Amino acid sequence: MILLIDAGNTRIKWRVVVVAAAEPLRALDEGALAHDGVAALAAVRSRHPGLRRAFGCNVAGAEVAAAIARACAGLALDWLRPSAACGGVRNLYEDPARLGADRWAALIGARRLHPHACLVVTAGTATTVDLLAADGDFLGGLILPGVELMQQALAQGTAQLPLAEGRFTPMPRRTVDAIRSGCLQAQAGAVERMFRQIAGEPQALCLLGGGAADSFAGLLEIPLRRVDNLVLSGLGALAAAHDGH
Repeated sequence: MILLIDAGNTRIKWRVVVVAAAEPLRALDEGALAHDGVAALAAVRSRHPGLRRAFGCNVAGAEVAAAIARACAGLALDWLRPSAACGGVRNLYEDPARLGADRWAALIGARRLHPHACLVVTAGTATTVDLLAADGDFLGGLILPGVELMQQALAQGTAQLPLAEGRFTPMPRRTVDAIRSGCLQAQAGAVERMFRQIAGEPQALCLLGGGAADSFAGLLEIPLRRVDNLVLSGLGALAAAHDGH
């Protein structure tokens, strides 16, 4: 039994899985915590006394990693580190080790889910847009501010643009709607422009996940599948392989 951990910029997602020979990976429990609530992982351990190790990725910094390590004391804890190749994906970053561990795990999860050309999009605090070729090559990708960060930047960097709740409309006629619509169109535009590079590939698909995904999913005019927790899926695939599954 393994505890999978995705320590992101805003939240810590977790999943308890069972790895058994000749059987599919089985999820028993999962949830999400705020960074200051990481101690609650102790309750997860209490519910699952068979846990023997934890495997995760962390982009939240050393302090969060240390808090997770304290909560997982007694478990063998390993962190994913990007490499040149793993889980059927080849990393073509100029320096493979510099790729974010969460993006690396999501690419591995995407490869397991859809073994064809795909665009892997995670819309959270930041939005990442990564190209994965049909042969498993990670070709590169984008990082841009997420929807909320874009809105906050406008409010903080200008004198007269408010941080207020707007709505999407194709032709905004209120400032708050212009801000909201602009941020959503920017997200959708970046995704669609990247997808053009694989649009001609057989069964090419955009895999879209993350907490802000639904805010602009309806604007996308490309083959699309909503998939959440690709990072945990990728971690699970690697954990199963490590256990000889």
